[in-house]
Amino acid sequence: MEYKEATDWLFAQLPMFSRVGAAAYKPGLERSLALSAHFGDPHKKWKAIHVAGTNGKGSVSNLIAAVLQAQGYKVGLYTSPHLVDFRERMRVNGEMISEREVIEFVESWRKGGYDGDKPSFFELTMMMAFDWFAKQDVDYAVIEVGMGGRLDSTNIITPLLSVITNISFDHTQFLGDTLAKIASEKAGIIKHGIPAVIGEAIEETEPVFRAKASEVGAPLREAYREVDEAANEALHCALQGDYQKKNANTARVALSELRKIGIEISDKAMAEGFSEVQRLTGFSGRWSVVSNSPLTICDTGHNQAGLSYNMPQLERLMSGKRSENEAAALRMVIGFVSDKDVEHILPMFPKEAVFYVTQAQIPRAMPWQELLERMQAQGFRCKGYPTVAEAYAEAREEATPNDIIYIGGSTFIVADFLSNHRHQ
Repeated sequence: MEYKEATDWLFAQLPMFSRVGAAAYKPGLERSLALSAHFGDPHKKWKAIHVAGTNGKGSVSNLIAAVLQAQGYKVGLYTSPHLVDFRERMRVNGEMISEREVIEFVESWRKGGYDGDKPSFFELTMMMAFDWFAKQDVDYAVIEVGMGGRLDSTNIITPLLSVITNISFDHTQFLGDTLAKIASEKAGIIKHGIPAVIGEAIEETEPVFRAKASEVGAPLREAYREVDEAANEALHCALQGDYQKKNANTARVALSELRKIGIEISDKAMAEGFSEVQRLTGFSGRWSVVSNSPLTICDTGHNQAGLSYNMPQLERLMSGKRSENEAAALRMVIGFVSDKDVEHILPMFPKEAVFYVTQAQIPRAMPWQELLERMQAQGFRCKGYPTVAEAYAEAREEATPNDIIYIGGSTFIVADFLSNHRHQ
């Protein structure tokens, strides 16, 4: 079996939420527990840090993993979705699982022997990661929640620390239509007696977290009440988006809690982990500058909370560009998934920008023709393209060195862009 054959089989045989949406969502822990038993409960062979949240959980997971690596520990990192290569989902000390190990896992699984309910794509790939981490004998594994928390398949673990970055509206059809309901689902990772760190909270969500922590006797730290600008600045976090300031603060507090429970983490490791996170873990796609002429940025922010940081940051950059050259233009290559509530998102985009509307090459993508029509109806200047590569090529062709090109709207738009960009 070749690697592509193995991953094609995974994508074809098992429903993948990120590609097809609701049809792939299988809430509940029964299948994960049965799968885990089949593989000998690999998650019991390493110590975990569990990270949930609407936005920022990937960034916080990578920062924590990078610092633990810098300290000299062997660290597993499980995140989703992947951008370019399926293997990005699981890494040990920044190195992706090998193609051979993916093939061996799939071949072993296809031989049978498991008689439980058919797992989802996420459940089986999670088990691939957990099993690999056990075989690699990692000291710690940082595990990012897929969706929600309470019923997410990763919630079979009993971690050393639970972290919830923030709460905003996303996946409301599964997690609830109020912030308090969504917070309640995310709070499901807070477990009996295990410390928890909350990155951000508001009037609606703070009581939910406090009540859950009280109910299970979990020591609670509210990172948003421990903001230390000087300490955060001193870490020189390499992640550049404005929203990363809160993620850096959350990660700093989470790491201080790990110190508190007895894990050795030096100040030197903290500084190296924050300043070298991309090198240490291979993290990408978050306010990534891929070219300086014209300035070209891609970012996976795709909901109101993420875009509420990205759009003002772009406006600020554009103001600087226009002070140097009044003709500077903002060119945006964007697309969304079909179940995205674009009516609430589109008003956040700047009307003066030029839009290159497109779609990612996944079944769940919103057709570019539909998005083009909706944006034209709202008075945006836009043109449509069937692929991200074509949209970006046109934006690049029309741009001057003073312009800014932004690629985003969906994780999968960024994934398509990076897939093509890296092969150019």
